[in-house]
Amino acid sequence: MAEVANFGASGDGVTDDTAALEHALHDGDGVLRLHKGTFRLSRPLVIDLSKTGYAAIIGDGGTSRLLMTGPGPAIKIVGTHQGTSVPKSVTDATWQKERFPTLSGFEIVGDHPAAVGIELIRCFQPTISQVSIRRCRYGIHLTERNRNILITDCHLFDNEVYGLYFDHCDLHQTNVTGCHISFNKRAGIKSLAGDVHNLQITGNDIEYNNRPGIDTADEGGAEIDFDAVEGAISEVTICSNTIQSTIQPGGANVRIRGSQSGTNQGACLIAITGNVIGSNSRGLDLSHVYRLTATGNTIYDSGEYSILAKSCRGLAIGSNTICWKADDALPPRDGLLFDDCEQITITGLTAERLGSGSDDTGAGIMFHNCRDLQMTGCQIIDPIHAGLELKTCTRCMITGNSIVDRRDPARMKHAIRLVGPSKDVVIQHNLLRGASTLAMVGPREGVFARN
Repeated sequence: MAEVANFGASGDGVTDDTAALEHALHDGDGVLRLHKGTFRLSRPLVIDLSKTGYAAIIGDGGTSRLLMTGPGPAIKIVGTHQGTSVPKSVTDATWQKERFPTLSGFEIVGDHPAAVGIELIRCFQPTISQVSIRRCRYGIHLTERNRNILITDCHLFDNEVYGLYFDHCDLHQTNVTGCHISFNKRAGIKSLAGDVHNLQITGNDIEYNNRPGIDTADEGGAEIDFDAVEGAISEVTICSNTIQSTIQPGGANVRIRGSQSGTNQGACLIAITGNVIGSNSRGLDLSHVYRLTATGNTIYDSGEYSILAKSCRGLAIGSNTICWKADDALPPRDGLLFDDCEQITITGLTAERLGSGSDDTGAGIMFHNCRDLQMTGCQIIDPIHAGLELKTCTRCMITGNSIVDRRDPARMKHAIRLVGPSKDVVIQHNLLRGASTLAMVGPREGVFARN
């Protein structure tokens, strides 16, 4: 069997064990069994499934370590799957030789600037479980084409760029569950271009994926970062995670960028539900996103905006609690800004102590150049400067909300501020207390206000 000691691997952390591990892969039984120890690699351990057949690498309960001292991935698994996840598209060769490659129970440590943990190419049903990867350029690198991936109970920690990287990858059906993804320098989970669908990110701890003191506003990191300006990402669930960081210039807890082409491609069909999100410049940073739901989240201590949405369409924001909870001695900040968005429904939001803007501009929640907006059943409590601002908006209904300043003396100048030539706006049945009822500036057509 492929117990690596039987093929000459020492695991002493000094000897180059690359050749011995390759020997075990090629001439063993297909299951590479690592005993306790540190196995030095100077080049990638490549598993070509079309040649090896079914393959797995199994460590001894986490006591086995691969130390990658050369460039490239410590483990590279290459398959031939070119189909989809539909059973009839899977060839007999994949079923008989390549399906379900499994990695579990070991650690990978990078000891080279260009070291990568694991790379998967054209794999079907790859499963990575109970694997720890650190000090690599990327923890797990998904390229070209893969299908039906499970990543569970892993530690992607302190990698130089990304923890989990979807790199121009054509990929459907991926579950990322129960992992710690922390202290990766640019993003915990990154998707760039490609064609990514059916992605579930559930029950993970995703934290501190940035570079304190180094990031700038132009290159701020993110815990989860989807860049679909080219390509597409859709049918995504981000659910029941802790997603938090430290406030960095340009940083975001969740950043999603879609296509600017005006089509429904790019970033769409996304649910962000039941997460704890906090302590970055922006909580949710959305641009050109289509049909996104954010509900049941707790968002706190965002340095600029808890939600920043630009040129988005079909947003449902409901039943989130948003607050600035830091030391009372610090100036309040934070806010929600929807800029050039349409088809927005906001319900059941609880927002407290939001302080974006000044007495004359900005508010706790701001809608600029928006169309087809409904906001109802929300509470805006103790806002700084103003509760709600609508600037040049069309077809909006603001009904049944509570905008209240409970402080003594009250500091909110305007409960609701209308700026610019808004049209077809209804503001009624709101409870307003602690400031003037409305502040209207500029021409208004079809604006009805009764509160």
